[in-house]
Amino acid sequence: MEAHTGKALSPGPMTRRQLVDEYFIENRTKLLDLAAFLDRLDRAGDENGTRDFRMQTFQEALQALCSDTPSRITQVQMIFSDPTTEPLEKLDQKSARGAYDRS
Repeated sequence: MEAHTGKALSPGPMTRRQLVDEYFIENRTKLLDLAAFLDRLDRAGDENGTRDFRMQTFQEALQALCSDTPSRITQVQMIFSDPTTEPLEKLDQKSARGAYDRS
């Protein structure tokens, strides 16, 4: 069952085996890219990076990916999203940061 709607998930047009056959290598590559990024951060040795709000949300998103819930995409999207509903008086940055700073 899908958590946010309460409706049962319908099977997709592809079987699990077909999905793995089609997308495994692509997603394996993405995981290796993530591992390389995290290794580079570790080698950088700068502890300020571990306190960066983007990396905190990144870690939360990685934990959500490891869950067994069928709504991982919703969880990850909400982790990175700005939950506020009030409009800003003016733009507070020139470019997107990719994650919401909760502090």
